Amino acid sequence: MTELAQYMDGVPNISGAEKILRKSRNNQQVFLPKSRINWDNVRSAYAIALHMHQPVIPNPDKPLDQAEEISNLKNMMDHPNSGDNHNAQVFRQCYKRMGDFIPELIAEGKEPRVMLDYSGTLLHGMLKMGLNDVFDNLRKITCDPNYRQCTEWLGSAWGHPVAPSTPVQDYRLHVNAWLHFFAAVFGIEAVSRIRGFSPSEMALPNHPDVFYEFVKTLKDAGYRWVIVQEHTVEHVENGRGLEYAHRPHKLAAKNSRGEILTITAIIKTQGSDTKLIGQMQPYYEAKGLDRIKLDGKYVPSLVTQISDGENGGVMMNEFPGKYRDVIRESSGTQTPAVNVTEYLEYLESMGVNEDNFPAIQPIMQHFIWEKFEDGAGPERLNEVIDKLGKENHRFHMEGGSWTNNISWVRGYENILKPMEQVSAEFNRKILAKGIDTSEHRYRNALYHLMLTQTSCFRYWGEGQWADYGRELCRRTAKILEHDFQ
Repeated sequence: MTELAQYMDGVPNISGAEKILRKSRNNQQVFLPKSRINWDNVRSAYAIALHMHQPVIPNPDKPLDQAEEISNLKNMMDHPNSGDNHNAQVFRQCYKRMGDFIPELIAEGKEPRVMLDYSGTLLHGMLKMGLNDVFDNLRKITCDPNYRQCTEWLGSAWGHPVAPSTPVQDYRLHVNAWLHFFAAVFGIEAVSRIRGFSPSEMALPNHPDVFYEFVKTLKDAGYRWVIVQEHTVEHVENGRGLEYAHRPHKLAAKNSRGEILTITAIIKTQGSDTKLIGQMQPYYEAKGLDRIKLDGKYVPSLVTQISDGENGGVMMNEFPGKYRDVIRESSGTQTPAVNVTEYLEYLESMGVNEDNFPAIQPIMQHFIWEKFEDGAGPERLNEVIDKLGKENHRFHMEGGSWTNNISWVRGYENILKPMEQVSAEFNRKILAKGIDTSEHRYRNALYHLMLTQTSCFRYWGEGQWADYGRELCRRTAKILEHDFQ
């Protein structure tokens, strides 16, 4: 099997192998055939996912317009006495520690499970730092047949952009770039087993045309399911919140032209994320649940949670011991740890699939479909959205994320404007002209464009982080001007 180089002329391998990756994506069962869980005995199950991310920034030790691009993790390690940078070594341990826990528990005869979500910028930053111990551990649980059934990787967007306000053509580039880089780091066989997708900041677009393109991007990239936040979705038939979150749902995307796509959605319920996983609350919640009826068949309930895997004292300090204890207690019981694809494959073996799941859609869309004539087109959709915004102060098309009190648009104009400008230039000079994705100049421009769209530069809004974002926009604009005259 052809393997991919991690770097091409000094730039991360994020494009050029589209045909190879497309061939690697398939619909074969990847976890259930090797699962040692007694599924007939399972009443309920729980799944946890650990999200890891560090942005790439201009080196703060250099003048901004001359600074090389480094991982924020390296900056933290270089300045351990500044702010909370003393956590850098703990973060490093968090990035590798599942590679210790899983073999240890397997040796005890237990059945550990974990889902991992690492941003492309984190993987790239750690590689450039030479953190070989981290990758040795991750490759062990990703590629070794003794452990890989315990570890499910979730796909991500390479630069950690937020989907609701990232241009749809750029978001597609992030999704494909992450698959490229993951395949280069862990192998094409490993990428062939990825089925689920984790949106950065749990941010789900709710504008119908943007959301449709989001789902189309995932399906075109070979994804079968996506994890979504409970309060970012509603039932299709009545616009109400979810009746029962602990079952799979069918996430429906309909655009202004009446085109429809669906993808399976797994629900992350609300709560204080790192504390919930740090104390393994999903297991204790799942213990109180039973099988539920879907299409005339009784299937296990599933409690799913995702949180940062390195942030917060509970996650840093309490999680290791609690994870081991809970895996030991739950292995072989009626409430085991599972990974989502393993669970969905079991449901498929029972004849239960996406067609049998309750239909949901992003929040606020029920208001639109009450007033919008099916297939009336983008202009009519904009008219309906404008009218709804004037009639209902709660109505918005900014999407939803971890917490609905954060907008990824309002207050960020000073960084959004330069981001939008370089995105438009990238589209005009590269995408519209069909520049070959295997060219170095394409890859280099794409790398810098994706760095500008990292959510961290918006999250903080002002100050040094916004300066980083604007500087990366300046560099991207310069590359586009110089290399694509």
